[in-house]
Parts: sequence; C-alpha cells; structure tokens
Amino acid sequence: MNELYTRVSIRKYQPRPVEPEKTLALLRAAMQAPSAKNQQPWEFYVVTNRAKLEALSTVSPYSGMTKNAPAAIVSVYRKDCMLPDYAHIDMSIAMENLWLECVSQGLGGVWLGIAPQEERMRAVEAVLGLPKDVRAFAIFPYGYPAEERQQRDRFEENRIHYVE
Repeated sequence: MNELYTRVSIRKYQPRPVEPEKTLALLRAAMQAPSAKNQQPWEFYVVTNRAKLEALSTVSPYSGMTKNAPAAIVSVYRKDCMLPDYAHIDMSIAMENLWLECVSQGLGGVWLGIAPQEERMRAVEAVLGLPKDVRAFAIFPYGYPAEERQQRDRFEENRIHYVE
C-alpha cells in the first residue's frame, strides 16, 4: 500500500473490483451536474486492463498512482469542437465533477492533468489507441475507498506576508 501526494490529497490504494454500474452512474452524474450544462462534447475511456493501467502510470511524475488503482477514466476532447483553451477549461470542470461524484459514491478518485503537455497527451493516446480526432486530457484513477483519503493542510501562517 502506497501513500501518494497529489494537489488534492494523500491516498492509500486498496485494489478491488469496481462495478460497471457505479462507473456509469458517476459519469452520468458528472455530465448532468449544473456546471456541465454549457460544456462542449467530451468523451471518457474507462480502463480496467492491468497492462494498460501500468503503461498509463509512466506518463508523468504524478501518474504512478494509476498502477495500483482498480480502474482509471481517461477523458478526451474532440479536436474540432473548439479552441483547445476552451476545451481545457471545460474538461477541468468535468474532472472536478467526477471527483465529487466518486467521493459521494464512496469511491476514491483524483484527476491527473496531462493536457496541454504534448508528449504526455501523445503517450496516453498511444497506450489506449485513441482515434485521431480526439486529444487526451486527463487520467482519473479511482475505485479505492474514499474513507482512506486524508486532506493535507497546506496553510502555513509564516508564508503570509504583509506589505505596508
């Protein structure tokens, strides 16, 4: 069992099966959240294959946690839907919705942004064999107990500076 730091929290992974119904429910809830109503089209690829999870875990310094998660969702946006900057903003909202839904359903989850780093995006696209008309945006490993999550307090009073 590993403790891994992300910008959101420290997590302990305990591999266990994730029911397809739970995955479908959290994706549906993320897409129907109020903040998602104006988003452009985006798609998800659900990864449970151990070899592909292992390959995704080498994409960036932060994606190592993917190796031990029971499943991962890779989010993508369509190249022709809008300018990449808008896709980036919309996908950030979508991934935040996914995180909230995972927690509410008792599943741990954390998103690992790979866009707009070209090398990482291409690596994910190659691992999954994604169509040429989409771009990889983020990896979202999930399925470990949310109760294991510990929020890290990053407020440090000595880093607040007053200027007069």
